Amino acid sequence: MNEIWETKSGAKAGRMRRALTATFLALIVMMATGCVRTLKPPKRVAHVPNRVVPDSFGGLSDTRSAGLIPWRDFFQDTNLVALIDAALQHNQELNIAIQETVVANAEIMARRGEYLPKVGFGVSTGAEHVGKFTSQGQSDERSEIGPTLQSYEPGLYSSWELDVWGRLRNLANAASHRYLASIEGRNFMVTRLVAEIASKYYELLALDRQVQVVNDNIALQERTLELARAQFEAGRATLAAPARFEANLRAMQSSLYAIQQRIVETENELNFLTGRFPQPIDRAKTNFLARQPAAMAVGVPAALLANRPDVRQAELELAAAGLDVEAARKAFYPSLGIESVVGYQSYNLTKLVNTPDSLLFGILGRAFVPLLNRKGITADYNAANSREMQAVIHYERAVLTAFVEVSNRVSLTRTLSQGYQLKQQQVDRLAQSVDISTELFNLNRADYLEVLTARRELLEAQQELVEMKQRQMVATVTLYQALGGGWRGTGLQPADGTDADHKFTQGEKK
Repeated sequence: MNEIWETKSGAKAGRMRRALTATFLALIVMMATGCVRTLKPPKRVAHVPNRVVPDSFGGLSDTRSAGLIPWRDFFQDTNLVALIDAALQHNQELNIAIQETVVANAEIMARRGEYLPKVGFGVSTGAEHVGKFTSQGQSDERSEIGPTLQSYEPGLYSSWELDVWGRLRNLANAASHRYLASIEGRNFMVTRLVAEIASKYYELLALDRQVQVVNDNIALQERTLELARAQFEAGRATLAAPARFEANLRAMQSSLYAIQQRIVETENELNFLTGRFPQPIDRAKTNFLARQPAAMAVGVPAALLANRPDVRQAELELAAAGLDVEAARKAFYPSLGIESVVGYQSYNLTKLVNTPDSLLFGILGRAFVPLLNRKGITADYNAANSREMQAVIHYERAVLTAFVEVSNRVSLTRTLSQGYQLKQQQVDRLAQSVDISTELFNLNRADYLEVLTARRELLEAQQELVEMKQRQMVATVTLYQALGGGWRGTGLQPADGTDADHKFTQGEKK
């Protein structure tokens, strides 16, 4: 009977061994198949942006662009230079952008630390009690250790993922490109800040000039009102003339308060941009109409690719997205790593540092081949491809936006220059008309309505002339910004992105 039972048990064990062997062989085949599939990642599809731009801005091109001029040399007004300098130091939005570059710089160090060995010191301790009727319990009862086993393990632990495929280095390089892109984003913010301060400053000067225009017309209207009253008292005119002149005078005085309110608001906007509380803005309040816009050389459209910070930022973001795709593609390959430990291990604290009896050391090499999570890796790769395509479109849009902005502002400066000359001629002719009508009214040969109409038209034309001069000065500033001007000479960073990257690399080596 025992022989039959042993025969059945042996047969059953044999079938179990054969089943385990078959399962093991199947696992080996699956791993081999997975390795073969893994070593064949999806084919890389390069997304190349369109970098072709027209040869000129509507037939206008120069050998050198005004965007290369540092802002301290472009603006000749010392008060404006002082405002811009204060804004570059204290503007809150700009300081936030500067901190974003610090965060991006820290991301580089984090990424570069991932492919370096990790070493740390650790201490572990514990106690384990095993059952009496177990093999280990029976063994422990016959030894000096006893059924409760204590353990003390201090040591140095290290791990290192071997970046044989370059995946981690691609991620680190992508972080470097994004750091440089954050610097270009900050530079683009500087160009907008410089242009906004200059525009608000010229608006403030224009408002000062409008106050002068209105005050001059108020003084003239007061003299005419006195003359009309004198004519009425002398019986040479009706009461309608002084009433209409006084009404027109009150309208001018009322508009003066509106302009003064705009001056206060514009000053506060400038103070806000410079990061300070409201205070008077130093400026020259005379000769605004005598200011001449700076001569602008637009260069060639291809120079925008190097001058405009937003275009440079988009290009760096595109390069970073391409490196992300490469890193996602390398995730299909097996990952290799090494883990090691060196230290002491003992059940007795007094014997912990006995060498070599308590010495503990070990090394483990591991290889991981993704088999069941390939869909997740494929999804990451597809997402990285889509983000690269988005970066391509964003870059092309940045180039197109830059070209359109320059073209529009070149046309605007040209049309404003021509329109200003005609508006100046209109003001001169209306001033002559006011002088003539006023003289005729004094001689009682012209109606007061002619005088009021001529003066109203002159006041409107003078205000339009001031506004056109303001638009002319602002158009020059915005063209300077569109050409990529305003960020050079700020002292915030090296002028070239490569220098900034080189500076970071040297600092890391130290």
